[in-house]
Amino acid sequence: MRPGSILIAAVTGLVWGVTAIVVIAVTLTLITGEVALPQATAAGVAGLASALVFVWRQSSEKSSGMPAWVWSAITLFLILMIGSFAAPFNLPIGIVPVWQGLALILFVLGATWATSVCLSGARLGPMSRYEREVVYIRVAKGIGFVVFTIIVALPFYVMVMTSLKSQQTLLANPLDLSIDFSQGLDGLLRSYVELFTQFNFGRYLLVSAYVSVATVVLTLLFSVPGAYAVSRLRFPGQAFLARSVLLIYMVPAIVLVIPLYAVFSQLGLRNTLTGLLVVYPATTIPVALYMLQGYFRGLPSELEEAGLMDGLSRVGVILKITLPLSLPALASVSLYVFMIAWNEFLFAFMFLDNPDIFTLSRGVVSLNSSEVPRQHLMAGAVIATVPVLVIFLWFERFLVQGLTAGSVKG
Repeated sequence: MRPGSILIAAVTGLVWGVTAIVVIAVTLTLITGEVALPQATAAGVAGLASALVFVWRQSSEKSSGMPAWVWSAITLFLILMIGSFAAPFNLPIGIVPVWQGLALILFVLGATWATSVCLSGARLGPMSRYEREVVYIRVAKGIGFVVFTIIVALPFYVMVMTSLKSQQTLLANPLDLSIDFSQGLDGLLRSYVELFTQFNFGRYLLVSAYVSVATVVLTLLFSVPGAYAVSRLRFPGQAFLARSVLLIYMVPAIVLVIPLYAVFSQLGLRNTLTGLLVVYPATTIPVALYMLQGYFRGLPSELEEAGLMDGLSRVGVILKITLPLSLPALASVSLYVFMIAWNEFLFAFMFLDNPDIFTLSRGVVSLNSSEVPRQHLMAGAVIATVPVLVIFLWFERFLVQGLTAGSVKG
């Protein structure tokens, strides 16, 4: 094994040892409320040694018995415990022992798995440039995944845990994000119950659902024929229209909101849901039209020509041939538009003053007051986030298909 190969394996183990202990320690602190200080030096040395052991065992052609990753995990555990004096999180064993044990197991499994994935196929002896680059890419992808997960999960965790707190607990220690099961289920969910019973959040949900679904319907009604015309029909200015359909996004919404506010006030559309149903489709139709025209271009035109020869009108071709073949694109556009309408805040904030017709985003902002407990604001944010998150995860495959469809002509 050349010095360069040894260095690559050692650095890989060092990186994952330090990364795993830091992530696990932060997670342990958030869950238990006890400040866990990771022994990063000991974890790094343990990760380095375990990576070298993994490559050594993996390189031995005559190795038998336990797999290489088991030897790596044992090495990692022993060196970590020796180097940290059996306190990898700088906490006495008597403090949250169950959580500490679980955290230690997760650290060993996580660091070992990451190291084995990155060094899979590495052998004693020279490593080619390709083999080294493969290890570099695996490590970079793994670190990127960890960082992205933390960026996404940490705010959501803080939001959920804060919503489950009582006012007394928050005042005593705002940084304690552990779960206090002694409150019972009623105590944990008190903020959510009060939102629906005292702050009219049930109505906010219904209004947001109505506005979002109506926006989706109006957007599809206008964007489907528009996209079909741009992709299939020939008329003067077709190419310009197809390329300039997204120009509306060059104008910031904050520039439009003031003149719209003045015009809507004169027309009586301000402080009405009708006003929102004028603005929202106007902002979503261009992107929906752009997404759909790419998909329609990818459909075989021979199918539509056959329908025309069989006596179908152009509308009949769209309804009976084009739309059934475009369900993935329609689903992805619907999901995208729904998410925009559900999360939109600026126009709802400027146009709506009546609490009876607040959308969910507008209702959440109304909780940002010194008179409203902080846990209620966090509970409102959870209520606003979870429905669209569930819908997104459920229809994710359609979103991916719709975004990529039409990107390659065939």
